[in-house]
Amino acid sequence: MHCITQYVRSIYQQFVQRMAILDILEYPDPRLRTKAKPIATVTDRHRQLIDDMLETMYDAPGIGLAATQVNVHEQLIVIDVSEGRDTPLVFINPGISVLDDELRAYEEGCLSVPDYQDTVKRPAHVKVQALDRNGDPFEMQPDDLLAVCIQHEMDHLNGKLFVDYLSSLKRQRLRTKIAKRQRAG
Repeated sequence: MHCITQYVRSIYQQFVQRMAILDILEYPDPRLRTKAKPIATVTDRHRQLIDDMLETMYDAPGIGLAATQVNVHEQLIVIDVSEGRDTPLVFINPGISVLDDELRAYEEGCLSVPDYQDTVKRPAHVKVQALDRNGDPFEMQPDDLLAVCIQHEMDHLNGKLFVDYLSSLKRQRLRTKIAKRQRAG
């Protein structure tokens, strides 16, 4: 396993030289409400976007990033919930189905809503079908943090943010906090 981790890191380092840090849109930017379109064919442009999104996510730092958050409105998300931040996952045109109706509360944050976390209830066990970075289909049944992260990022592809799950009072407090921060510069 250690050799595989070193191999993945060496490949990742080769890509780092060509990657770029992208600007992340911040709430309440209306572009975050744009619904992403499916990707018909995975191209080198998409693979470069994936690499740039991973670099941006690691730099932020975060554990997930949807293309919508970097103002690209295509169905693409990247995630890495590993402790070593060395197990990136790519989901193109993801579809999801709930396997267990049990909802679990998780503390969520978002790179598009900096410095704010709150509790959101989501299904803890789901099935996801998607394409990988090469356009090959795959399926997985994540649970717990990975399941929550996938659902959170998929919400972005549908123009939804985790703050939409909060009460109107909490959303108003958040808008006030953001307005104060913007006035302070």
